[in-house]
Amino acid sequence: MALSALVLCSRALLKIGAQPVASFDEGTAEAEVAANLYPSVRDALLSAHPWSFASGQMDLPQLADVPFADYRRAFQLPADFLRVLSAGSGGSGRGLRYRIQEQRLHTDADAVTLTYVFRPEETEFPPFFASALVTKLAAEFCIPLTESTARAELLHRLAENEFRAARQTDSQQSTTRAIEDFPLILARG
Repeated sequence: MALSALVLCSRALLKIGAQPVASFDEGTAEAEVAANLYPSVRDALLSAHPWSFASGQMDLPQLADVPFADYRRAFQLPADFLRVLSAGSGGSGRGLRYRIQEQRLHTDADAVTLTYVFRPEETEFPPFFASALVTKLAAEFCIPLTESTARAELLHRLAENEFRAARQTDSQQSTTRAIEDFPLILARG
């Protein structure tokens, strides 16, 4: 079965012993809780780690408006933007001084290559992330639907463990970055 917001929420509901939902508009308490909590829980979990499946790079378009102070240029952030990982220019995805303000990136550079976390489609979620998300959703759905704080506490602990395991799995999917510039090493001469 292809992943979707509805499938993920239904799996979370089953984890707490509630009925799965066929639609977010069906009028049940389960559907209302899932529809209201899912987007923020998904985005928070995506933003909490630089997931390989949700990280990308792009050159940002410069805006005509200039920042009020501190920087000379403003650039438009992507529509699916969740979090900056780094910004660079001249063929590099890092190295720029910048600030995110008013949903724009402010810097003095003429061009910006942004490395960022974006919001992928649910069908792009790998199994390790989907499992962590379902457990986190179950923890968040628990109190509004069951009023059991003990069960919610247990689910939050399980969600933290799933998140830790998912981060570890995701982190093993690329070459480890070497330390390039470290002032203490340079000081040793």
